[in-house]
Amino acid sequence: MTAASPKTDQPWWKGAVIYQIYPRSFQDSNHDGVGDLNGITQRLEHVAKLGVDAIWISPFFTSPMRDFGYDIADYCGVDPIFGTLADFDALIARAHALGLKVTIDQVYAHSSDLHDWFVQSRADRTNEKADWYVWADPKADGSPPNNWQSVFGGPAWTWDARRGQYYMHQFLASQPQLNVHNPMVQDALLNVMRFWLDRGVDGFRLDALNHAMHDPDFRDNPPAPDDGSPRTRPFDFQIKCYSQSHPAIVPFVERIRTLCDAYGALFTVAEVGGALAEQEMKAFTAGDHRLNSAYGFTFLYAPALTPALVAETVDQWPDEPGMGWPSWAFENHDAPRALSRWCAPEDRPAFARMKMVLLMALRGNAILYQGEELGITQVDIPFERLQDPEAIANWPLTLSRDGARTPLPWSADAIQAGFSSVEPWLPHGDDHLALAVDAQEADPDSLLTFTRTMLALRKTNPALRHGALAILVADTACLAFRRTSGDQSLLCIFNLSREAINWPAGVDGSGRILTAVNGASSASLPPFAALLIEQ
Repeated sequence: MTAASPKTDQPWWKGAVIYQIYPRSFQDSNHDGVGDLNGITQRLEHVAKLGVDAIWISPFFTSPMRDFGYDIADYCGVDPIFGTLADFDALIARAHALGLKVTIDQVYAHSSDLHDWFVQSRADRTNEKADWYVWADPKADGSPPNNWQSVFGGPAWTWDARRGQYYMHQFLASQPQLNVHNPMVQDALLNVMRFWLDRGVDGFRLDALNHAMHDPDFRDNPPAPDDGSPRTRPFDFQIKCYSQSHPAIVPFVERIRTLCDAYGALFTVAEVGGALAEQEMKAFTAGDHRLNSAYGFTFLYAPALTPALVAETVDQWPDEPGMGWPSWAFENHDAPRALSRWCAPEDRPAFARMKMVLLMALRGNAILYQGEELGITQVDIPFERLQDPEAIANWPLTLSRDGARTPLPWSADAIQAGFSSVEPWLPHGDDHLALAVDAQEADPDSLLTFTRTMLALRKTNPALRHGALAILVADTACLAFRRTSGDQSLLCIFNLSREAINWPAGVDGSGRILTAVNGASSASLPPFAALLIEQ
Protein backbone atom coordinates (compact mmCIF):
# COMPACT_ATOMS: atom_id res chain seq x y z
CA MET A 1 0.00 0.00 0.00
CA THR A 2 1.37 3.44 -0.86
CA ALA A 3 1.20 6.32 1.56
CA ALA A 4 -2.00 8.29 1.37
CA SER A 5 -1.90 12.01 0.74
CA PRO A 6 -1.82 14.10 3.89
CA LYS A 7 -5.21 15.10 5.22
CA THR A 8 -6.35 18.55 4.22
CA ASP A 9 -9.18 18.85 6.75
CA GLN A 10 -6.87 19.26 9.75
CA PRO A 11 -5.55 22.56 11.13
CA TRP A 12 -1.88 23.21 10.36
CA TRP A 13 -0.82 22.67 13.97
CA LYS A 14 -2.34 19.22 14.45
CA GLY A 15 0.50 16.77 14.26
CA ALA A 16 2.96 19.58 13.60
CA VAL A 17 6.67 19.47 14.34
CA ILE A 18 7.71 22.61 16.22
CA TYR A 19 11.33 23.71 16.59
CA GLN A 20 12.19 25.50 19.83
CA ILE A 21 14.71 28.32 19.57
CA TYR A 22 16.43 29.60 22.69
CA PRO A 23 17.45 33.07 21.42
CA ARG A 24 20.50 33.58 23.64
CA SER A 25 22.16 30.49 22.20
CA PHE A 26 21.01 30.21 18.59
CA GLN A 27 23.10 32.78 16.68
CA ASP A 28 24.87 36.00 17.69
CA SER A 29 24.70 38.57 14.87
CA ASN A 30 26.13 41.62 16.67
CA HIS A 31 29.23 40.07 18.27
CA ASP A 32 28.37 40.49 21.94
CA GLY A 33 28.39 36.77 22.81
CA VAL A 34 24.61 36.54 23.10
CA GLY A 35 22.23 35.30 20.41
CA ASP A 36 19.61 37.69 19.04
CA LEU A 37 16.63 38.06 16.71
CA ASN A 38 18.69 38.94 13.66
CA GLY A 39 20.76 35.85 14.32
CA ILE A 40 17.61 33.75 14.26
CA THR A 41 16.56 35.34 10.97
CA GLN A 42 19.96 34.62 9.44
CA ARG A 43 19.73 30.94 10.34
CA LEU A 44 16.07 30.24 9.57
CA GLU A 45 16.94 28.39 6.38
CA HIS A 46 18.50 25.65 8.48
CA VAL A 47 15.24 25.29 10.38
CA ALA A 48 13.13 25.33 7.23
CA LYS A 49 15.30 22.63 5.62
CA LEU A 50 14.55 20.35 8.54
CA GLY A 51 10.93 20.27 7.42
CA VAL A 52 9.37 21.58 10.62
CA ASP A 53 6.03 23.36 10.53
CA ALA A 54 6.71 26.09 13.07
CA ILE A 55 9.22 27.64 15.41
CA TRP A 56 8.73 28.48 19.06
CA ILE A 57 10.93 31.32 20.27
CA SER A 58 11.69 31.51 23.99
CA PRO A 59 11.33 34.99 25.58
CA PHE A 60 13.04 37.92 23.90
CA PHE A 61 11.05 40.61 25.72
CA THR A 62 12.40 43.52 27.77
CA SER A 63 13.81 42.02 30.94
CA PRO A 64 16.51 42.45 33.60
CA MET A 65 17.37 38.81 32.75
CA ARG A 66 17.42 37.57 36.33
CA ASP A 67 15.64 34.49 35.01
CA PHE A 68 16.87 35.00 31.45
CA GLY A 69 13.75 36.49 29.93
CA TYR A 70 11.09 34.74 31.98
CA ASP A 71 11.01 37.86 34.16
CA ILE A 72 9.37 40.35 31.82
CA ALA A 73 9.55 44.10 32.38
CA ASP A 74 7.65 45.02 29.19
CA TYR A 75 5.42 42.43 27.52
CA CYS A 76 5.30 44.45 24.30
CA GLY A 77 8.98 45.35 24.02
CA VAL A 78 12.07 43.59 22.70
CA ASP A 79 15.05 43.60 25.02
CA PRO A 80 17.97 45.51 23.45
CA ILE A 81 20.22 42.49 23.87
CA PHE A 82 18.00 40.71 21.33
CA GLY A 83 17.30 43.65 19.01
CA THR A 84 14.24 45.75 18.20
CA LEU A 85 10.60 45.37 17.22
CA ALA A 86 11.69 46.01 13.64
CA ASP A 87 14.04 43.03 13.93
CA PHE A 88 11.15 40.90 15.15
CA ASP A 89 8.99 42.03 12.24
CA ALA A 90 11.78 41.06 9.85
CA LEU A 91 12.03 37.65 11.53
CA ILE A 92 8.29 37.09 11.09
CA ALA A 93 8.46 38.06 7.44
CA ARG A 94 11.41 35.76 6.73
CA ALA A 95 9.84 32.83 8.59
CA HIS A 96 6.57 33.19 6.71
CA ALA A 97 8.46 33.44 3.40
CA LEU A 98 10.09 30.10 4.25
CA GLY A 99 6.74 28.53 5.12
CA LEU A 100 7.32 28.55 8.87
CA LYS A 101 4.71 29.51 11.44
CA VAL A 102 5.96 31.55 14.41
CA THR A 103 4.99 30.77 18.00
CA ILE A 104 6.25 32.88 20.90
CA ASP A 105 6.28 32.52 24.67
CA GLN A 106 3.82 34.26 26.95
CA VAL A 107 4.44 34.40 30.71
CA TYR A 108 1.23 35.18 32.55
CA ALA A 109 1.91 33.83 36.05
CA HIS A 110 4.35 36.59 36.95
CA SER A 111 6.25 39.60 35.66
CA SER A 112 9.53 41.24 36.59
CA ASP A 113 9.52 43.47 39.65
CA LEU A 114 10.70 46.21 37.27
CA HIS A 115 7.49 46.08 35.26
CA ASP A 116 5.53 49.35 35.45
CA TRP A 117 2.51 47.42 36.70
CA PHE A 118 4.38 46.20 39.76
CA VAL A 119 6.13 49.52 40.37
CA GLN A 120 2.68 51.10 40.64
CA SER A 121 1.12 48.20 42.54
CA ARG A 122 3.70 48.29 45.31
CA ALA A 123 3.49 52.09 45.78
CA ASP A 124 0.52 51.89 48.15
CA ARG A 125 -2.67 49.95 48.80
CA THR A 126 -5.06 52.33 47.03
CA ASN A 127 -3.65 52.90 43.53
CA GLU A 128 -5.49 51.56 40.48
CA LYS A 129 -3.14 48.60 40.15
CA ALA A 130 -2.99 47.83 43.86
CA ASP A 131 -4.74 44.48 43.25
CA TRP A 132 -2.82 43.51 40.09
CA TYR A 133 -0.39 41.37 42.09
CA VAL A 134 -0.86 38.95 44.96
CA TRP A 135 -0.47 40.81 48.25
CA ALA A 136 -1.25 39.57 51.76
CA ASP A 137 -0.96 40.85 55.30
CA PRO A 138 1.52 39.21 57.67
CA LYS A 139 0.44 36.92 60.46
CA ALA A 140 0.19 38.46 63.91
CA ASP A 141 3.82 37.57 64.58
CA GLY A 142 4.96 39.25 61.34
CA SER A 143 5.69 36.03 59.51
CA PRO A 144 4.45 35.29 55.96
CA PRO A 145 0.73 34.65 55.50
CA ASN A 146 1.15 30.92 54.90
CA ASN A 147 3.67 28.15 54.26
CA TRP A 148 3.90 28.36 50.46
CA GLN A 149 7.37 27.80 49.04
CA SER A 150 8.95 29.04 45.81
CA VAL A 151 10.20 26.73 43.07
CA PHE A 152 13.71 28.18 43.28
CA GLY A 153 14.00 27.79 47.04
CA GLY A 154 12.75 29.59 50.14
CA PRO A 155 9.33 31.06 50.99
CA ALA A 156 7.04 32.22 48.19
CA TRP A 157 6.67 35.56 50.00
CA THR A 158 8.79 38.72 50.23
CA TRP A 159 8.11 41.62 52.58
CA ASP A 160 7.53 45.04 51.03
CA ALA A 161 7.77 48.02 53.40
CA ARG A 162 5.94 50.38 51.07
CA ARG A 163 2.66 48.56 51.55
CA GLY A 164 3.47 46.83 54.82
CA GLN A 165 2.52 43.53 53.16
CA TYR A 166 4.05 40.46 51.63
CA TYR A 167 3.91 39.86 47.90
CA MET A 168 3.84 36.38 46.44
CA HIS A 169 6.37 34.92 44.00
CA GLN A 170 6.44 31.29 42.92
CA PHE A 171 9.92 31.61 41.45
CA LEU A 172 12.46 34.38 42.15
CA ALA A 173 11.63 37.25 44.50
CA SER A 174 12.13 39.47 41.45
CA GLN A 175 9.22 37.67 39.73
CA PRO A 176 6.12 38.88 41.61
CA GLN A 177 2.95 36.87 41.09
CA LEU A 178 0.31 38.50 38.90
CA ASN A 179 -3.21 38.36 40.32
CA VAL A 180 -4.80 36.71 37.31
CA HIS A 181 -8.04 36.34 39.28
CA ASN A 182 -8.45 40.08 38.64
CA PRO A 183 -10.45 40.64 35.41
CA MET A 184 -8.46 43.79 34.69
CA VAL A 185 -5.24 41.79 34.76
CA GLN A 186 -6.76 39.25 32.38
CA ASP A 187 -7.80 42.08 30.06
CA ALA A 188 -4.29 43.52 30.14
CA LEU A 189 -2.75 40.14 29.32
CA LEU A 190 -5.17 39.59 26.46
CA ASN A 191 -4.19 43.01 25.12
CA VAL A 192 -0.58 41.84 25.16
CA MET A 193 -1.63 38.84 23.12
CA ARG A 194 -3.43 41.13 20.64
CA PHE A 195 -0.26 43.21 20.28
CA TRP A 196 1.72 40.20 19.05
CA LEU A 197 -1.14 38.79 17.00
CA ASP A 198 -1.33 42.09 15.15
CA ARG A 199 2.38 41.73 14.37
CA GLY A 200 1.71 38.40 12.68
CA VAL A 201 2.52 35.66 15.17
CA ASP A 202 0.79 32.35 14.57
CA GLY A 203 0.53 31.06 18.13
CA PHE A 204 1.65 31.07 21.71
CA ARG A 205 3.33 28.80 24.20
CA LEU A 206 1.96 29.64 27.64
CA ASP A 207 4.67 29.30 30.26
CA ALA A 208 3.92 27.64 33.62
CA LEU A 209 0.20 28.12 33.04
CA ASN A 210 -0.90 26.12 36.07
CA HIS A 211 1.02 28.59 38.25
CA ALA A 212 -1.20 31.45 37.06
CA MET A 213 -3.77 31.42 39.89
CA HIS A 214 -3.67 30.74 43.61
CA ASP A 215 -6.16 29.97 46.39
CA PRO A 216 -7.62 33.37 47.39
CA ASP A 217 -8.04 32.10 50.97
CA PHE A 218 -4.27 31.51 51.25
CA ARG A 219 -4.65 28.09 52.85
CA ASP A 220 -1.46 26.26 53.81
CA ASN A 221 -0.22 23.57 51.44
CA PRO A 222 -0.22 20.14 53.07
CA PRO A 223 3.04 18.21 53.46
CA ALA A 224 3.96 15.81 50.67
CA PRO A 225 4.52 12.14 51.57
CA ASP A 226 8.09 10.96 51.21
CA ASP A 227 8.17 8.93 47.99
CA GLY A 228 11.92 8.45 48.05
CA SER A 229 12.63 11.17 45.49
CA PRO A 230 15.45 13.59 46.31
CA ARG A 231 14.29 16.75 48.07
CA THR A 232 16.64 19.58 47.23
CA ARG A 233 14.26 22.50 47.94
CA PRO A 234 11.59 23.32 50.54
CA PHE A 235 9.20 23.33 47.55
CA ASP A 236 9.64 19.57 47.29
CA PHE A 237 8.15 18.99 50.75
CA GLN A 238 4.64 20.20 49.88
CA ILE A 239 1.61 19.20 47.85
CA LYS A 240 1.00 22.39 45.85
CA CYS A 241 -2.79 22.25 45.93
CA TYR A 242 -3.33 25.85 47.07
CA SER A 243 -0.38 27.86 45.79
CA GLN A 244 -1.16 26.95 42.16
CA SER A 245 -3.61 25.05 39.92
CA HIS A 246 -6.76 26.97 40.84
CA PRO A 247 -9.86 25.89 38.84
CA ALA A 248 -10.43 29.50 37.71
CA ILE A 249 -7.54 29.13 35.28
CA VAL A 250 -9.88 27.25 32.93
CA PRO A 251 -12.28 30.18 32.28
CA PHE A 252 -9.25 32.37 31.57
CA VAL A 253 -8.04 29.74 29.10
CA GLU A 254 -11.41 29.98 27.37
CA ARG A 255 -10.96 33.76 27.02
CA ILE A 256 -7.56 33.14 25.41
CA ARG A 257 -9.09 30.69 22.94
CA THR A 258 -11.89 33.10 22.04
CA LEU A 259 -9.37 35.82 21.24
CA CYS A 260 -7.14 33.51 19.21
CA ASP A 261 -10.09 32.14 17.25
CA ALA A 262 -10.91 35.69 16.20
CA TYR A 263 -7.51 35.83 14.47
CA GLY A 264 -7.91 32.56 12.56
CA ALA A 265 -6.05 29.27 12.68
CA LEU A 266 -3.72 30.00 15.55
CA PHE A 267 -1.96 27.54 17.85
CA THR A 268 -1.90 27.63 21.66
CA VAL A 269 0.08 25.19 23.79
CA ALA A 270 0.42 25.22 27.57
CA GLU A 271 3.41 24.15 29.60
CA VAL A 272 2.10 22.25 32.62
CA GLY A 273 4.28 20.74 35.33
CA GLY A 274 3.69 19.18 38.72
CA ALA A 275 2.01 16.16 40.22
CA LEU A 276 -1.35 16.87 38.56
CA ALA A 277 0.07 17.73 35.14
CA GLU A 278 -1.94 15.20 33.11
CA GLN A 279 -5.19 16.19 34.80
CA GLU A 280 -4.55 19.88 34.21
CA MET A 281 -3.35 19.40 30.65
CA LYS A 282 -6.65 17.68 29.87
CA ALA A 283 -8.67 20.42 31.56
CA PHE A 284 -6.85 23.14 29.61
CA THR A 285 -7.37 21.41 26.24
CA ALA A 286 -10.80 19.71 26.54
CA GLY A 287 -13.28 20.32 23.74
CA ASP A 288 -13.05 22.99 21.06
CA HIS A 289 -13.18 26.08 23.26
CA ARG A 290 -9.93 25.81 25.21
CA LEU A 291 -6.26 25.56 24.24
CA ASN A 292 -5.19 23.48 21.25
CA SER A 293 -2.55 21.50 23.09
CA ALA A 294 -0.43 21.10 26.21
CA TYR A 295 2.76 19.37 27.26
CA GLY A 296 4.26 18.31 30.56
CA PHE A 297 7.59 17.08 31.89
CA THR A 298 6.98 13.34 31.72
CA PHE A 299 9.74 12.77 29.17
CA LEU A 300 11.75 15.89 29.94
CA TYR A 301 12.71 14.79 33.45
CA ALA A 302 12.53 11.02 33.02
CA PRO A 303 15.85 9.38 34.02
CA ALA A 304 15.30 6.56 31.51
CA LEU A 305 13.29 5.96 28.34
CA THR A 306 11.34 2.74 28.86
CA PRO A 307 8.47 1.03 27.04
CA ALA A 308 6.33 1.37 30.16
CA LEU A 309 6.93 5.11 30.37
CA VAL A 310 5.89 5.62 26.75
CA ALA A 311 2.88 3.33 26.99
CA GLU A 312 1.58 4.82 30.23
CA THR A 313 2.03 8.36 28.92
CA VAL A 314 0.36 8.00 25.53
CA ASP A 315 -2.45 5.84 26.94
CA GLN A 316 -3.62 8.87 28.89
CA TRP A 317 -4.41 10.66 25.61
CA PRO A 318 -6.80 8.34 23.70
CA ASP A 319 -8.36 9.39 20.40
CA GLU A 320 -11.78 10.17 21.88
CA PRO A 321 -14.32 12.99 21.39
CA GLY A 322 -13.57 15.97 23.62
CA MET A 323 -10.06 14.76 24.47
CA GLY A 324 -7.32 17.33 23.99
CA TRP A 325 -4.36 17.00 21.67
CA PRO A 326 -0.99 16.47 23.38
CA SER A 327 2.46 17.78 22.50
CA TRP A 328 5.67 15.93 23.32
CA ALA A 329 9.21 17.10 23.96
CA PHE A 330 12.19 14.96 24.90
CA GLU A 331 14.42 18.01 25.46
CA ASN A 332 14.09 21.74 26.13
CA HIS A 333 15.80 24.69 27.79
CA ASP A 334 14.76 23.54 31.28
CA ALA A 335 15.71 19.86 31.08
CA PRO A 336 18.96 17.95 30.63
CA ARG A 337 19.69 16.79 27.10
CA ALA A 338 18.04 13.42 26.46
CA LEU A 339 21.13 11.66 25.14
CA SER A 340 22.92 12.47 28.38
CA ARG A 341 20.02 11.15 30.48
CA TRP A 342 18.96 8.10 28.54
CA CYS A 343 22.01 6.28 27.23
CA ALA A 344 25.71 5.62 27.69
CA PRO A 345 28.12 7.79 25.69
CA GLU A 346 29.10 4.93 23.40
CA ASP A 347 25.44 4.30 22.52
CA ARG A 348 24.54 7.89 21.59
CA PRO A 349 24.75 7.66 17.76
CA ALA A 350 22.42 4.65 17.64
CA PHE A 351 20.14 5.88 20.41
CA ALA A 352 19.74 9.32 18.79
CA ARG A 353 18.30 7.78 15.63
CA MET A 354 15.96 5.49 17.51
CA LYS A 355 14.82 8.42 19.68
CA MET A 356 14.09 10.56 16.62
CA VAL A 357 11.97 7.83 15.04
CA LEU A 358 10.03 7.44 18.29
CA LEU A 359 9.36 11.17 18.67
CA MET A 360 8.12 11.38 15.08
CA ALA A 361 5.93 8.30 15.56
CA LEU A 362 4.06 9.44 18.68
CA ARG A 363 0.51 10.74 18.41
CA GLY A 364 0.53 14.47 19.10
CA ASN A 365 2.77 17.39 18.20
CA ALA A 366 6.52 16.88 18.31
CA ILE A 367 8.70 19.63 19.77
CA LEU A 368 12.36 19.57 18.73
CA TYR A 369 14.77 21.62 20.82
CA GLN A 370 17.57 23.38 18.98
CA GLY A 371 20.55 21.06 18.60
CA GLU A 372 18.49 17.91 19.05
CA GLU A 373 18.75 17.37 15.30
CA LEU A 374 22.55 17.33 15.76
CA GLY A 375 22.70 14.97 18.73
CA ILE A 376 23.86 17.66 21.13
CA THR A 377 24.67 16.47 24.65
CA GLN A 378 24.46 18.09 28.07
CA VAL A 379 27.42 20.32 28.94
CA ASP A 380 28.95 20.25 32.42
CA ILE A 381 29.13 23.96 33.31
CA PRO A 382 31.63 24.78 36.07
CA PHE A 383 30.23 26.70 39.03
CA GLU A 384 32.10 29.89 38.13
CA ARG A 385 30.39 29.96 34.70
CA LEU A 386 26.87 29.22 35.94
CA GLN A 387 24.14 31.67 34.95
CA ASP A 388 21.03 29.74 36.05
CA PRO A 389 19.72 31.25 39.32
CA GLU A 390 18.11 27.98 40.43
CA ALA A 391 21.36 26.05 40.00
CA ILE A 392 23.39 28.70 41.81
CA ALA A 393 20.93 28.79 44.73
CA ASN A 394 20.76 25.01 45.10
CA TRP A 395 24.32 24.09 44.16
CA PRO A 396 25.38 21.31 43.86
CA LEU A 397 22.14 19.36 44.29
CA THR A 398 20.19 20.86 41.37
CA LEU A 399 21.39 20.07 37.88
CA SER A 400 22.02 23.32 36.06
CA ARG A 401 19.66 24.23 33.23
CA ASP A 402 22.63 26.00 31.64
CA GLY A 403 23.99 22.67 30.43
CA ALA A 404 21.15 22.46 27.89
CA ARG A 405 21.37 26.15 26.92
CA THR A 406 24.86 26.26 25.42
CA PRO A 407 25.46 27.91 22.02
CA LEU A 408 24.60 25.96 18.90
CA PRO A 409 27.66 24.83 16.88
CA TRP A 410 27.29 25.94 13.27
CA SER A 411 30.79 25.43 11.91
CA ALA A 412 33.41 23.01 13.14
CA ASP A 413 36.34 25.19 12.02
CA ALA A 414 35.04 28.70 12.71
CA ILE A 415 35.74 30.93 15.71
CA GLN A 416 33.32 29.97 18.53
CA ALA A 417 31.85 27.33 16.22
CA GLY A 418 30.24 30.02 14.07
CA PHE A 419 27.93 31.14 16.86
CA SER A 420 29.79 34.38 17.61
CA SER A 421 33.12 36.11 17.03
CA VAL A 422 33.63 36.60 20.79
CA GLU A 423 33.44 34.48 23.94
CA PRO A 424 29.79 33.39 24.27
CA TRP A 425 27.69 33.78 27.39
CA LEU A 426 28.02 30.03 28.03
CA PRO A 427 30.83 27.74 26.87
CA HIS A 428 30.51 25.27 24.01
CA GLY A 429 30.53 21.58 24.83
CA ASP A 430 33.85 19.83 24.26
CA ASP A 431 32.21 17.28 21.97
CA HIS A 432 29.96 19.73 20.13
CA LEU A 433 32.37 20.88 17.40
CA ALA A 434 32.31 17.44 15.81
CA LEU A 435 28.50 17.72 15.72
CA ALA A 436 28.43 21.14 14.00
CA VAL A 437 25.84 21.82 11.32
CA ASP A 438 28.35 22.17 8.49
CA ALA A 439 30.06 18.88 9.40
CA GLN A 440 26.72 17.06 9.35
CA GLU A 441 25.57 18.80 6.16
CA ALA A 442 28.47 17.16 4.36
CA ASP A 443 27.63 13.68 5.70
CA PRO A 444 24.70 11.82 4.10
CA ASP A 445 24.68 9.43 7.06
CA SER A 446 24.53 12.17 9.73
CA LEU A 447 21.80 12.57 12.32
CA LEU A 448 20.92 15.91 10.71
CA THR A 449 20.24 14.21 7.38
CA PHE A 450 18.30 11.46 9.13
CA THR A 451 16.19 13.99 11.03
CA ARG A 452 15.15 15.64 7.76
CA THR A 453 14.20 12.24 6.37
CA MET A 454 12.08 11.41 9.41
CA LEU A 455 10.27 14.75 9.37
CA ALA A 456 9.46 14.29 5.69
CA LEU A 457 8.15 10.79 6.43
CA ARG A 458 5.90 12.10 9.18
CA LYS A 459 4.58 14.89 6.97
CA THR A 460 3.64 12.56 4.10
CA ASN A 461 2.02 9.80 6.15
CA PRO A 462 -1.33 10.73 7.71
CA ALA A 463 -1.17 7.86 10.19
CA LEU A 464 1.99 9.40 11.71
CA ARG A 465 0.78 12.98 11.64
CA HIS A 466 -2.84 12.64 12.71
CA GLY A 467 -3.65 8.99 13.28
CA ALA A 468 -4.85 7.04 16.29
CA LEU A 469 -2.34 5.12 18.40
CA ALA A 470 -2.80 1.70 19.99
CA ILE A 471 -0.13 0.06 22.15
CA LEU A 472 0.59 -3.55 21.17
CA VAL A 473 3.63 -4.42 23.31
CA ALA A 474 5.37 -2.65 26.18
CA ASP A 475 7.66 -5.03 28.03
CA THR A 476 11.08 -4.45 29.58
CA ALA A 477 12.72 -3.68 26.21
CA CYS A 478 10.24 -3.85 23.34
CA LEU A 479 7.74 -1.12 22.51
CA ALA A 480 5.29 -1.69 19.66
CA PHE A 481 2.25 0.34 18.69
CA ARG A 482 0.01 0.85 15.70
CA ARG A 483 -0.80 4.19 14.07
CA THR A 484 -3.92 4.30 11.87
CA SER A 485 -5.62 6.91 9.74
CA GLY A 486 -8.27 6.03 7.18
CA ASP A 487 -6.99 3.04 5.25
CA GLN A 488 -3.37 3.51 6.33
CA SER A 489 -1.97 1.33 9.11
CA LEU A 490 1.61 1.56 10.39
CA LEU A 491 3.39 -0.80 12.77
CA CYS A 492 5.94 1.11 14.87
CA ILE A 493 8.32 -1.14 16.79
CA PHE A 494 11.33 -0.26 18.94
CA ASN A 495 14.00 -1.95 21.01
CA LEU A 496 14.75 0.53 23.79
CA SER A 497 17.56 -1.59 25.22
CA ARG A 498 21.24 -2.06 24.35
CA GLU A 499 20.79 -5.81 23.88
CA ALA A 500 19.28 -7.57 20.88
CA ILE A 501 15.76 -8.91 21.49
CA ASN A 502 13.44 -11.38 19.77
CA TRP A 503 10.58 -10.24 17.60
CA PRO A 504 7.52 -10.11 19.90
CA ALA A 505 5.14 -13.04 19.63
CA GLY A 506 1.85 -12.30 17.94
CA VAL A 507 2.99 -9.12 16.18
CA ASP A 508 2.80 -9.34 12.38
CA GLY A 509 5.95 -7.84 10.85
CA SER A 510 4.90 -8.10 7.22
CA GLY A 511 4.48 -5.10 4.98
CA ARG A 512 6.44 -2.30 3.34
CA ILE A 513 9.28 -0.92 5.49
CA LEU A 514 9.18 2.89 5.64
CA THR A 515 12.24 3.23 7.83
CA ALA A 516 14.61 0.90 9.64
CA VAL A 517 17.49 2.01 11.84
CA ASN A 518 20.35 0.29 13.63
CA GLY A 519 20.00 -2.92 11.67
CA ALA A 520 16.30 -3.43 12.35
CA SER A 521 14.32 -5.77 10.13
CA SER A 522 11.06 -7.70 10.28
CA ALA A 523 13.12 -10.62 11.62
CA SER A 524 15.63 -8.86 13.84
CA LEU A 525 15.62 -6.19 16.55
CA PRO A 526 19.24 -5.32 17.41
CA PRO A 527 20.09 -2.82 20.14
CA PHE A 528 18.14 0.44 19.78
CA ALA A 529 16.33 -0.84 16.70
CA ALA A 530 13.46 1.18 15.25
CA LEU A 531 11.18 0.03 12.47
CA LEU A 532 8.13 1.56 10.79
CA ILE A 533 6.16 -0.83 8.56
CA GLU A 534 3.15 0.04 6.43
CA GLN A 535 0.70 -2.86 6.47
